[in-house]
Amino acid sequence: MTQSVDLWVDPLCPWAWITSRWLTEVEAVRDVTVTYHVMSLAVLNQGRDLPAEYVEMMNKAWGPVRVLIALEQSGGADQVRRFYEAYGQRYHVEGNKDTPAVIAESLAAIGADSSIIEAASSTEFDDALIASHHRGMDPVGFDVGTPVIHVGDVAFFGPVVTPAPRGDAAGRLFDGVVACASTPGFFELKRSRDKGPIFE
Repeated sequence: MTQSVDLWVDPLCPWAWITSRWLTEVEAVRDVTVTYHVMSLAVLNQGRDLPAEYVEMMNKAWGPVRVLIALEQSGGADQVRRFYEAYGQRYHVEGNKDTPAVIAESLAAIGADSSIIEAASSTEFDDALIASHHRGMDPVGFDVGTPVIHVGDVAFFGPVVTPAPRGDAAGRLFDGVVACASTPGFFELKRSRDKGPIFE
């Protein structure tokens, strides 16, 4: 029986991008289907005391997630995944940090209506964005960011891993992560990061 996996992401986060690439590998070696959902680092960090450069980053973060919600409402979860993958390839892998240009290119790449880019600077979809954010984040708490994964009734932050495991290694990590997260009373495994994101 196919297992449903729900992944909450913000396109800004490189770690969420790598986790999404790992889950794509998992789909090839385990009987799972991954559905993409939208969380927002800008929503998560509202009201927090942040360094000036991070405030600027959060201001830019609204655009892509608003577009994702507009796409979800017009074309469903498949459009969320397709846009996220097109955006992540340009933003993370290719290193294009011109957010408006990446949004426009990604909409064109998936054949979406170019007028959807107007959502990036509109508050029209913010209520739906906040609701999506809370569906993903409430079960894990707000001292974490993205990625957040739900597998059935089990929800957890992570894994934070680089580079994305491939093939059977991806499947083994999935099995282990779900086993840990499914254990009652299990909260955390962690060690200091000694490398940055690797997009290979």
